[in-house]
Amino acid sequence: MGCRFQRRSAMLTKMTEADWAVALEVFRASLPRRGDKGRDDRLFLEALHYFSVNNITWRGLPERYGHWNSVWKRFSRLSKSGVFEIFFEHLASLSTSADLVQMFDSTVVRAHVSAAGAKGGNMAKRLAAREAASRPKST
Repeated sequence: MGCRFQRRSAMLTKMTEADWAVALEVFRASLPRRGDKGRDDRLFLEALHYFSVNNITWRGLPERYGHWNSVWKRFSRLSKSGVFEIFFEHLASLSTSADLVQMFDSTVVRAHVSAAGAKGGNMAKRLAAREAASRPKST
């Protein structure tokens, strides 16, 4: 099972064993010196990859990655301690093309007004036209 799972996992990530060796070395170098060390770093990173690619909840994580709550707790602890920022900085420093890749998140994407729950459409136009055509009101 282990060998077959690793091959299937490599197909999903398109990472070679050499890629995994580098990623794991960089990940381990990014971990804090103190605290509990994870049992299987590769399995943990594969779980995070599966979680993000498949857009699932933590509870939807397959059991082959371990108990979902253990994966979540480790992810939460490492996130709060800044491990992933260090990890991605280290990975980017190894790349010759990292400066060419740009990422954006939802903070730079402007959504349509209706996405925010604002009322719109024909009703708003009719109400504005009706108000413009009505007599001025005095106070």
